[in-house]
Amino acid sequence: MRADLAASYGEERLPRYTSYPTAPHFSPVIGADTYARWLSALPAGASASLYLHVPFCREMCWYCGCHTQIVRRDELIAAYQGTLRSEIAQVAETIGRRIKVEHIHFGGGTPTIMAPEAFAELMAAMRQAFFVLPSAEIAVEIDPRTLTADMVEAMRLSGVNRASLGVQSFDPIVQRAINRVQSFEQTADVVDMLRRAGIAGINFDLIYGLPHQTVASCLDTVRRSLSLAPDRFSVFGYAHVPDFKKHQRMISQGALPDGLARHDQACAIANALKEAGYVQIGLDHFARPDDSMAVAFEERTLRRNFQGYTTDKGEVLLGFGASAIGHLPQGYVQNEVQIGAYAQSVSAGRLATAKGYGLTDDDRLRADIIERIMCEFSADLGDICARHGAEAETMLKSASRLKPLISDGVVRLDGDRLAVATDSRFLVRSVAAAFDAHLDPGKQLHSRAV
Repeated sequence: MRADLAASYGEERLPRYTSYPTAPHFSPVIGADTYARWLSALPAGASASLYLHVPFCREMCWYCGCHTQIVRRDELIAAYQGTLRSEIAQVAETIGRRIKVEHIHFGGGTPTIMAPEAFAELMAAMRQAFFVLPSAEIAVEIDPRTLTADMVEAMRLSGVNRASLGVQSFDPIVQRAINRVQSFEQTADVVDMLRRAGIAGINFDLIYGLPHQTVASCLDTVRRSLSLAPDRFSVFGYAHVPDFKKHQRMISQGALPDGLARHDQACAIANALKEAGYVQIGLDHFARPDDSMAVAFEERTLRRNFQGYTTDKGEVLLGFGASAIGHLPQGYVQNEVQIGAYAQSVSAGRLATAKGYGLTDDDRLRADIIERIMCEFSADLGDICARHGAEAETMLKSASRLKPLISDGVVRLDGDRLAVATDSRFLVRSVAAAFDAHLDPGKQLHSRAV
C-alpha cells in the first residue's frame, strides 16, 4: 500500500458495494405487492440463495453496525423463529413451486442464540418449502462466547458445513474498549467442537481500526488465529458511525487510529496472511489456495452480495427476517427493520417488504462494472458495455472521478480495459465509486475508504 494515496483518499466515505445501487437508495415505492409480482415472475429454472437474519444478541458489542437488539428472554427469540417459519412459507407459496436452493446463510445478531431444537425446526421448514440441493453450502455466523455443544450438534444434523466466527481482536485492551471480551481459548474450543462435528469450513472475521488497536496487536491476533488454521479470513475496517449507531458513542473518538494508522494495520494484516500462504481476494477476504473462494477468484467467477464475496453464482437472493435484503432480477427488496413491524406484517399474512429498488438498464450495466472491479481489480469495459448494448467510451466520459485516480497511478487504462495498480488495491472502493451514478459525496453514510 502507498501511504501517500492512503492519506489522499483514505478519509472518503464510500460504500462497500455489496449491492448497486446501495441500500440508502431503497424507497418505500417498492413494497409487498411489487415483491409478490417479482417472486411470481421467477423463471422456471431459477435457483436461489437464502439469507436469514436473526437480530438478537445477549450483549451489545460497541463496534457493531448490524441491525440487532439485546434480549434476555428466550420467549422473544422463540416467537421470532416462528415468524421466520411463517415468512418462509409465505414466500414459497408466492413463488408457487419448490425453487432450488444452493446457498443458505444465517446472519445476525447471533443466529446461534436460538434454541438448538428451534434451529433444527427452521432448517426443516426451509427444506420443506424449497428444494435445498445436497451440495448446498449452509453457513452460520457464530459468537464463540455463547456457542453450546447442543447447538453444534443441531447444526451438524441440519447439514451446516460452514461456520463464520467473530474474532475481531484478541488484544484484551481492545476487547474491553469494544465491550467484547473473548479469550483465545474460547475461540480454540469452538473451532475444535465444530471440526469434531464435521463442520469443516471455518471462517474468521477480523477488524482493524478499533480503539487502542496497533499494528503489533493486529499481528498478534493474526498469529494466534493462524494457529487455528481457518480456511478463510474476512478483514474489515471498523466503520465508526455514531450518528447512525448510537451504541458506538461508547467508543471514544480519541482512541481510534487515524487514516494512516488504519492503513498500516490493514497492510500488516494482509502481508502476514499472504506470507502464511493465504490468497488475497478482493477488498477484504483471504483464503487458502485450495478453498473454493480462492478457486473462484482465480477463475474469475467470484461474485459479491450482501454477505460480501461469495462463490454463489445465483441471481436470486431471498431475504428472511427483520431488515433482511433480497435481490431478484428486477431489483432489491428489504423487510421491515423493526422487529415488531416485521412480525405484524407476517402475522397478518402479508409479505414484510418495507422498501426496495427497481433496477434500470443503466443500473445493471454499472452494477456489472462495479462487481468486476470489486472482485477482480479490473474490468473489461468494452466487453461489459457491449453485453448491455452500451458504449465504453460513453461510460468512461461519465466517470469523472476516474481522472485523478489515473493521474495518481491508482488505475491503468489500456484501451477499454481498466485495472487497479497492485500497490493501490486497497483503494478499490474508490475506483468502483467512479462508476456510481447515485453517489452523493456530501452524505456521510458509509465507512472510510481505508
